[in-house]
Amino acid sequence: MEKERKVLYSGMQATGKLTIGNYIGALKNWVNLHEEYDCFFGVMDLHSLTVRQNPTEFRQNARRIYTQYVAAGLDPKKNCIYFQSHVPAHAELGWVLDCFTYMGELNRMTQFKDKSAKHADNINAGLFTYPALMAADILLYQSDLVPIGADQKQHLEICRDVAERFNNIYGDVFTIPEGYFPKTGARIMSLAEPTKKMSKSDENTNATIYLVDDRDTIIRKFKKAVTDSDAEVRYDTENKPGVSNLMEIYGVVTGKSMDEIAKEFDGKGYGDFKLAVGESVADMLDPFHQRCAELEKDKTFIDECIKENAEKASYFANKTLRKVHKKLGLTERIR
Repeated sequence: MEKERKVLYSGMQATGKLTIGNYIGALKNWVNLHEEYDCFFGVMDLHSLTVRQNPTEFRQNARRIYTQYVAAGLDPKKNCIYFQSHVPAHAELGWVLDCFTYMGELNRMTQFKDKSAKHADNINAGLFTYPALMAADILLYQSDLVPIGADQKQHLEICRDVAERFNNIYGDVFTIPEGYFPKTGARIMSLAEPTKKMSKSDENTNATIYLVDDRDTIIRKFKKAVTDSDAEVRYDTENKPGVSNLMEIYGVVTGKSMDEIAKEFDGKGYGDFKLAVGESVADMLDPFHQRCAELEKDKTFIDECIKENAEKASYFANKTLRKVHKKLGLTERIR
């Protein structure tokens, strides 16, 4: 029997403050998908443990990200929004998939190499086997589609390889997921180094617009954004990466094309352009900020959402895990 609707799965790590890159590139697109797909969105707190966390800050930040999912427009009654650590099946299937993932596959992962260089004093086994847990996240829910960017393609590829390997041995157990590439959105780059992706872990806070930034902070950061010396608003990613990045942000927020933006600011300086970009982003985030403030006051509602969605996620995850146990020959649990 075929599923009525395809399943779409995604999530974000529970560390750092979400950025407009997360909002434009992921959250806004997620909101547009729940009518078409059965959606599972995780706050991926187990993945965050590969880096040492301050427990109090970690707990507060994970809850803030959950609240921001809802504030962005994800309805917790129509989507399954949950904490990864609230569904033990993630860790259990992660271990099983460790046993079906080859060392050579993990050695090739560029993210492991990058993160090892950043955290040379803490190159732990979890960082190395991270892709197996990520595969478990996706496969537990029989996910058909996974929204991904260029930096996640390797993770989806290894997930597919491991799922196919398992299926070849034990039969049709896992749905083989496909990448989902949103029709709208942009890759938002750093305001300080526009050849690098905007990152929520950037040490230079002026390089990143965080979703928690107030209006004045947003406008101030855009005014400081790196551009170039010729003062022409023109889309040219190779020679004018800073200006091109600002144009893309402005285009996504306003719906204007690159040609329309160039005409709008023809003959004007970068000061007017940066101010317009900052104000457009601040205007976009005003309703989000208001909704966040409302939700943060309504602790009971968020607590209910967390509890109900953890139960829903566990129901679907455990269905897959029981199937895996049976195929592997693990002793059946007595209920």
